[in-house]
Amino acid sequence: MKVLGIDIGGSGIKAAVVNTKTGELLTDRHRIPTPKPATPEAVAKVVKEMIKHFDWKKAVGCSFPTTIVDGKCIHYGNLSEKWLNVKVDKLFKKECKLPFYVSNDADLAGLAEVSLGAGKKEKGVTLVITIGTGIGSGLFFDGKLIPNVEIGKMLHTNGKIIEFYTADSIRKKEDLSLKQWALRFDELLEYVRIVFSPSLIILGGGISKKYDEFKQHLTTDVNVKVAEFKNNAGIIGAAMYASKMEKK
Repeated sequence: MKVLGIDIGGSGIKAAVVNTKTGELLTDRHRIPTPKPATPEAVAKVVKEMIKHFDWKKAVGCSFPTTIVDGKCIHYGNLSEKWLNVKVDKLFKKECKLPFYVSNDADLAGLAEVSLGAGKKEKGVTLVITIGTGIGSGLFFDGKLIPNVEIGKMLHTNGKIIEFYTADSIRKKEDLSLKQWALRFDELLEYVRIVFSPSLIILGGGISKKYDEFKQHLTTDVNVKVAEFKNNAGIIGAAMYASKMEKK
């Protein structure tokens, strides 16, 4: 099935048409910077622009960088406070006159990886961690999603919310070396090892491309893999989610 997948992030909104059976991108990926401020109205206009770019006329899957329950944003994350309690699927449907299926970005990136990528056929607990503007996470047991597990919102021992200590945006903001950042991220990995006992951790987000440069600074004994779909996992997972929901 061919479906348009849109991945909304803190810095960019990306989309492509996806073969949902294989995960292949059937078009070039198109990217538009996330508006500042990222209010519901501003983001909806960019989503409409994306629909127009692909001349898309059918259902759309959308990965969104906050906690989503039944299409509603219940935490505004790194976007705008104005997103709180917004029915994101209804907002985009109204703006674009198309059905939208919206869920958490890390959950959907994980769906792509567990179904078709680095976590395919993995048994037990798999944790997908996306590292970008914030820290996203998707938790799976025997390939089944346990939705809206937000490890990035947990507290660090220093009293900070842990994504404000370990996100890639913090690495850039504080001008940390890759080693300095990796040692911080290692603390997060050790914490989730204790809490979730995963058999596999899959790393996504832009910095995952540098895994070979920082993996020597990680001490966890859990199997760690880089997302096979890399920064396209959110797009692919969004398209897969829409395909699944359309069949219901």
